[in-house]
Amino acid sequence: MTTTIDPTTAATSDELTRFPFDADGTKLPDEIAHLLANEPVKKVRTIAGAEAWLVSSYPLCRQVLDDARFSLKDTSAPGAPRQYALTIPPEVVNNMGNITGAGLRKAVMKALNPKAPGLEEWLTRHAHQLVDQLVATGAPADLRHDFTVPYSTGLHCHILGIPQTDGPGLYRSLHVAFMNSARGIPAAGINWDRDMGHMVDRLNDPETTGLMGELAALREDPEYAHLTDEMLATVGVTMFGAGVISVMGFLTMGLVSLIQHPDLKAQLIADPALIPAAVDELLRINLSIADGLPRIAIEDMRLGDVTVRKGELVLVLVEAANHDPAEFEDPHAVRLDRPNPNAHLSFGGGGHYCPATALGKRHAQIAIEVLLDRLPGLDLAVPIEQLVWRTGFMKRIPERMPVLW
Repeated sequence: MTTTIDPTTAATSDELTRFPFDADGTKLPDEIAHLLANEPVKKVRTIAGAEAWLVSSYPLCRQVLDDARFSLKDTSAPGAPRQYALTIPPEVVNNMGNITGAGLRKAVMKALNPKAPGLEEWLTRHAHQLVDQLVATGAPADLRHDFTVPYSTGLHCHILGIPQTDGPGLYRSLHVAFMNSARGIPAAGINWDRDMGHMVDRLNDPETTGLMGELAALREDPEYAHLTDEMLATVGVTMFGAGVISVMGFLTMGLVSLIQHPDLKAQLIADPALIPAAVDELLRINLSIADGLPRIAIEDMRLGDVTVRKGELVLVLVEAANHDPAEFEDPHAVRLDRPNPNAHLSFGGGGHYCPATALGKRHAQIAIEVLLDRLPGLDLAVPIEQLVWRTGFMKRIPERMPVLW
């Protein structure tokens, strides 16, 4: 049987803008200015070959994130249009919803509280230890490999209550788990099964403390008889993965931005009390989110000048919303006196607003405090245009970040 392709349809399909955009994290993609000015809702083609509505203006992005009829859960449904192939089991996509449904939200939120006894002191001590190692080894050093990665994995091992030596092995899986690929990735399933088995072992280890220790203890409570080891291990694996890649990505990109703004860096060295305000602004201009936050419309809805049909994929372009001049005056400038410093969407919004927001901010604040105190001359050891950016990945990060001080 011969299939005839309508050339008109093929041409239209090929003309759709491809998304995501440039992986270079040193500048806002060129397409965004046009989108904000002319096409705040635009049909694009994803890596997986699906059509999607890319939403860029701040008010429309907020509308999508705040309206439960734009569903995250339904993005994992069989046959749903996708940005890219799933690298985790479909039922895990709505992870925070699953945690809440299982009655575990209170325990998870407790673990993510930056005011937990001793946590800030632990982060400060860990940051100093990592800087000690940088100084002992000498410049140039790879700030991502030698600081932002172990600082982020260390935090998550600490709050999960598992050994720090678990961090490198669990982190290894994230190189695959956060790929954006047009088709399935065999390594993703292998890594998932291995990490799940490892986390079950931690549940059964009497030395385990922290969140995993609390979850293990719930197995003795008749009220939680519905919980299986697999459900509890999934909490650990997903918290480590999503948490580490998010805070590592932001911190790495925040430091790139800080180096790109030497006046801001000098201001923070002179007055460290400004660091919390600077972290909010670095979050706003942060380009670590290389994809769109996905939602599926569960009914026909109006979005700006467009009617989004039931079952269509909608992608929230955070970096565009965070640079929308209608919401942020002079959006390309770094200002510590913005009247709406927390209005950015870097932690998402609506029912899926990141539960680790406060922890992520404190994680970055302490890292910047320690780095600027210990290494005030921190700078790139290579021209910024020589940084190599990871491609085919859900986060923008430099493969290496050589620095001196």
